[in-house]
Amino acid sequence: MCEVQAAIELIKRGTDELLIEAELIEKLKSGRPLRIKAGFDPTAPDLHLGHTVLINKLRHFQELGHQVMFLIGDFTGMIGDPSGKNSTRPPLSREQIMDNAKTYQEQVFKILDPERTEICFNSAWMEGLGAAGMIRLAAQQTVARMLEREDFSKRYTNNQSIAIHEFLYPLCQGYDSVAMKADVELGGTDQRFNLLMGRELQKHYGQAPQCVVMMPLLEGLDGVNKMSKSLGNYIGIAEVPKEIFGKTMSVSDILMWRYFDLLSFRSSAEIAELRAGVEAGRNPRDVKVMLAQELVARFHGRQAAEEALADFEARFQRNAIPEDLPEVRVAVGAGLPVFQVVKQAGLTGTTSEAMRMIEQGAVRLNGERVEDKGLLLAAGETVVLQVGKRKFAAVVLE
Repeated sequence: MCEVQAAIELIKRGTDELLIEAELIEKLKSGRPLRIKAGFDPTAPDLHLGHTVLINKLRHFQELGHQVMFLIGDFTGMIGDPSGKNSTRPPLSREQIMDNAKTYQEQVFKILDPERTEICFNSAWMEGLGAAGMIRLAAQQTVARMLEREDFSKRYTNNQSIAIHEFLYPLCQGYDSVAMKADVELGGTDQRFNLLMGRELQKHYGQAPQCVVMMPLLEGLDGVNKMSKSLGNYIGIAEVPKEIFGKTMSVSDILMWRYFDLLSFRSSAEIAELRAGVEAGRNPRDVKVMLAQELVARFHGRQAAEEALADFEARFQRNAIPEDLPEVRVAVGAGLPVFQVVKQAGLTGTTSEAMRMIEQGAVRLNGERVEDKGLLLAAGETVVLQVGKRKFAAVVLE
């Protein structure tokens, strides 16, 4: 396989869309290190695994010998990215932005090579643009063009307010690409409009348009919604090892493979081999342990990963889960409260008894005490439920 084709295969791994592949091939054929841009508005103090989908792809480009530009949107963060929002985002103060930016810089080098990473702040050029420059920039697009963006269009159709400054965000993000002379920009699928804006503005300023790599949005622990701190379905990369390990082990057997594809540094061939093993009868729990250890080791080191595994196994052993668990199937669909699952699994005689046992701390899910009797369990995984000291079941959620 030729070198450029091998590079394209690595770049396309896990991606949702690559625009435009033929242009990227020509850039790669030039032999020069490409300038790879990805922007992050520091709107929260810590990064989570959802953020690392993009950062992992930046690492792929570094492995191919290219220069990564990790852009901290200290200027755009004060506007607030409206992408995917149905209401105006409240802007953050300069102080909040800079506090959050500091933690981003500390955390990103757990994945990226510092020697091939340039940390940029878009205030460096946006503040110098001034009012006159911003007006000239705004003149490059029309209101009709902005309303082509899906979230703006929906809000306009539904008579929901759109603040004027929100129209500036895509223009500012696009101008970042001009200022940075980006060859490639990475972003989530919800950033499509903004990423293509960069191409348009680069053409206007006489630059070769950047190629665009769009990555899928990582589902959170609930398997439904985008990973988000506000939804509580996230795994933070600064969390303690046993939290990262335990949360990873709680991911459904189906979602586990998406996490492997988007988060693991294992090769596609290795992941395919693991999947084939599970399909042939290997316990998916064993494979999930490998993923959990890999993630903990990445952010806290190999020793921490071994200790997290030992802690996890010890908790299971303390709860004396038998090897030959009876297996039952429960139809839960998109979600069924855990107390109802306990009842339908035959571990209690009534739902009221199930609720009472949860209140008494006598119900465990995968070795962890259940504290929220309204916790929803969704289809797609097998869980171990325990009631009291002697009642166990491996519950296949369908």
